[in-house]
Amino acid sequence: MKKNISGKLALITLQVLLLPFLTGCWSSHEIEEVSLEIGIALDKGYLSSIDKEFEEQDGGYQKNNNITITFQTVNTKGIGNNSKGGGSSEQHSYLNVSETGDSTFQIVREIPLRRDHPIIGHHLKVIIISEELASNYSIKDLLDSYLRDNDIRPSCLVLISKGRASNALETNVIGEIPSFRLTKMVENGYRSNKILPAMPLAKLTGKIQSESSFLLQNVISADGEVKLTGAAVIKGKTNKVVGFLNEEELEGITWINGKVKGGVVKSSVKGQIIAYEIKSMKSKILPHINSGDITFEIKIETEGRLSENWVNRGKPSDNKFLREIEKSIEAEIKSLMENVVQKMQNDLEVDVAGFGNKLKIKHPKVWKEVKKDDWDVTFSKLPIKYNVEVTVADYGAVSSD
Repeated sequence: MKKNISGKLALITLQVLLLPFLTGCWSSHEIEEVSLEIGIALDKGYLSSIDKEFEEQDGGYQKNNNITITFQTVNTKGIGNNSKGGGSSEQHSYLNVSETGDSTFQIVREIPLRRDHPIIGHHLKVIIISEELASNYSIKDLLDSYLRDNDIRPSCLVLISKGRASNALETNVIGEIPSFRLTKMVENGYRSNKILPAMPLAKLTGKIQSESSFLLQNVISADGEVKLTGAAVIKGKTNKVVGFLNEEELEGITWINGKVKGGVVKSSVKGQIIAYEIKSMKSKILPHINSGDITFEIKIETEGRLSENWVNRGKPSDNKFLREIEKSIEAEIKSLMENVVQKMQNDLEVDVAGFGNKLKIKHPKVWKEVKKDDWDVTFSKLPIKYNVEVTVADYGAVSSD
């Protein structure tokens, strides 16, 4: 009997001791009491009419107006109002607030002077930098405070905007949150070969430290709509934007570096349109050393489907006609690669397709010597050969015309 009483007392004591650990987070805040930061846009500094009024009333501090940062937060009131049975359906689910200065970190700390809730960066999804700003300032410097901030997730995406970056954080669709829209659009690479693999802060850090040139996905905006189109070229030595690749040039890059997950290649046979849907592809960049001279060879193997055929003669299943289609697609892919390589070598003098990395892996001793100089300049003078093999393995639901 005494053993049973002792056991019950021990159990009760254990339960009492565990109670403090079951009360939740002691330092938690209700979601309505914080501003969840989900998007940031960095633009060249400008003062709004309100900012000018504040400064006229001696409401500023010593600074240069070099950078304007727009912070996008979740509007919890807007989310509630957009739900069924809520109030006004015209309120956006997000809020944008801008601040101008010369220190990105100090700009963040100015926001509590204008808003009742401080900004919390734990859920930041995307950072957009304008072309104008990134052409004049190093991306390393612009993102330094975010790369150091332990509160910001390294999975946060980085994009470049041709035009004002803050415009990409606007939408005309009630209930839509622009930052979430952008992150989802970047995930559409399996449907298009005009979208780069996501560039999160964690991956960007390595690019910056290596001093190698690289690409960032470009976004443009108009009247609340946005589009991913081409890419910004970042020079490794300066970490500044030095130019842009258009959509077709970006296609050429994705073929060269083997980052194609899906998409379409449009070509023609006898002046009529055909569309090839990519199902699989393999890409190899082969560096060759001959008597100290460096050359590259690109080998592409791809298999896909004839998804559209405007040619009014021949059956896709006919071997001769099929080979004619495959040759047309091969020529188009080769043209895409040649055009972008010409731009990289002649216009921009950058290697943003990974040629240097392949040389480093295959011929480390040679790489050790050439990297002493500016690799981008060296690359711009090297010959490159192309070998493309296309297999049309599927004609869709229609096998004949």
